[in-house]
Amino acid sequence: MIKFFRSGNPLTVLLLFLYMLFIKFYYLLHPSLYLADGSEGLAYKWLVGWLEVRVGPSPMFFTFLALMLLFVQSLLLTRIVNNHRLFAKDTYLTAMCYLLLTSLLQHWNVFSPALIVNTVMLWIFSSITDLYMRNSARDVSFNIGFALGVCGLFYFPSVLFVALLFLSLLIMRAFRLAEWIIGLLGVLCPFYLLGTWLFLTDRWDMIPDLVNIRANLPVITDYKVWGALIATALFFVTGWLMLQRIFKKMLIQGRKIWATVVIYALVATLLPLFSGHFSATYWVLAVMPVSLFAANVFWSITNNTLANAVHILVLAYVIVMQYFSH
Repeated sequence: MIKFFRSGNPLTVLLLFLYMLFIKFYYLLHPSLYLADGSEGLAYKWLVGWLEVRVGPSPMFFTFLALMLLFVQSLLLTRIVNNHRLFAKDTYLTAMCYLLLTSLLQHWNVFSPALIVNTVMLWIFSSITDLYMRNSARDVSFNIGFALGVCGLFYFPSVLFVALLFLSLLIMRAFRLAEWIIGLLGVLCPFYLLGTWLFLTDRWDMIPDLVNIRANLPVITDYKVWGALIATALFFVTGWLMLQRIFKKMLIQGRKIWATVVIYALVATLLPLFSGHFSATYWVLAVMPVSLFAANVFWSITNNTLANAVHILVLAYVIVMQYFSH
């Protein structure tokens, strides 16, 4: 199985779709409505309200939409990885790992603000990877900041990804204060525009809803959440350690991109701790960057039998947690 995803053959997309249906079929059998826990932003509330008017409160529709978002995200993430040659050859291992890791927890397959933010973060991550090659990054910095502001309208704590922007600028480029300030202005811009529109339309009472953030230190008692967190953490650490063997042989741009992926994963891991109401659902934000390290694990294991054994072990855990645990 792994050797097929190791290939960069475009026909692998069909296999990837069938793979997604197999590992996520349980969620289609037991569909869930969209997430609404009080942490979502105004734009998310308006979006699901608009969808509900047209399709009704249909769990099947929202679950199918969530799964298709995950599938498209896996393909776009693979395209970014292949375009920047983060692996020696084109591969669909990143897409496979993203779909596999998001199957570890049912919360990660529910339509939520985090899935929308992940879609926007793909464009942001792609823009960050191009920073190294640019003479001036003021326009890119503003665009990234603006996109982060849009993310904040769906899930406000995601504006904390501005730390990823600033640290990426430090890693990719020489320090220029103007680029940092312009990036920060970009983050504020969507809130200013929406706040102005609410004021002009006499919806001033909704403006406080634009900011929804609170520090949390949750006590996690769900063993499924712990299992998913431990599995993703193991892939992250193992993938990073395996990367060290070839890290110094990489081009400078490649090393810098991998460094930003580490920061991406760490910042995304912290974001759910600042939600209005803590939910493990928002840790799906960290699954995307971790998928690159999981892909590196399977890429670095040259023995196909061993790689397949690791894959089957994780896959078996997913199936057991889905069908045989309550």
